[in-house]
Amino acid sequence: MNARQPVLFVSHGAPDVVRQPGATLELWKRLGAELPRPRAILVVSAHWTTRGPQVSSAPQPETIHDFGGFPPDLYARQYPAPGAPALAERVVALMEAAGLPIAASDRQGLDHGAWIPLSQIYPEADIPVAQLSIQPYAGPDWHRRLGVALRPLRDEGVLILASGAITHNFGWLNWEGGPALPQARQFADWVGAALAEDDRPRLQDYRRLTPLGVGAHPSEDHLLPLFSALGAAEHGELPLRLEPEYTYAGLAMDAYLWQDHSPRPFTAVKEH
Repeated sequence: MNARQPVLFVSHGAPDVVRQPGATLELWKRLGAELPRPRAILVVSAHWTTRGPQVSSAPQPETIHDFGGFPPDLYARQYPAPGAPALAERVVALMEAAGLPIAASDRQGLDHGAWIPLSQIYPEADIPVAQLSIQPYAGPDWHRRLGVALRPLRDEGVLILASGAITHNFGWLNWEGGPALPQARQFADWVGAALAEDDRPRLQDYRRLTPLGVGAHPSEDHLLPLFSALGAAEHGELPLRLEPEYTYAGLAMDAYLWQDHSPRPFTAVKEH
């Protein structure tokens, strides 16, 4: 029997986070070492956007280097995890049962929203991985519904990993580093407070209810995976907030872990 799997949201940061050892990498490594080992992983990544939902079914997905302007060694990195065609079939069945459109793609590889954190969480690349796309203009409630449909996977040994960003505004970034931008910290704390109360309506209306919402996310793509993670969590299942650091001053690297009924709960370590 597979242990019931948690739901994990990570802020994947800039691709060069893997070249800068620090609190985020240490957190990701701890997660891989301490969470129950899944039989497969479904990644909901901000970097695969499609008009309608698609799930990847490639038996051996390629590593996609979908970024530019970073050091050459990043483009040589590979994450040769096997694909998960059987998981893709199960995702299709769950989505269709929920009345949600879905198509399978045997050509989609692992984008950097998937392989960057996975390379640190499960560096052996020996767990099958599939991806589910997001629909950037469909909004938070749509992505919450996707997560609800996927919820049964948790009891089937599948880790649902949502990968995006708590803050994602290039205008907030200082490429030389520096202390956390006050508005980045304020928005991250607003999200954290709403999640701590499982206040889903407030979260879904973040662009209206907090003046920082549009600034933190000029486009919604990087926050939408969070709503899929929230949908996959049970009502009343409160997440553990993990706050490793701020990178480039404006990227809150917060992660959230829903782990209800876990036999060995993961615990937070305050890194900042």
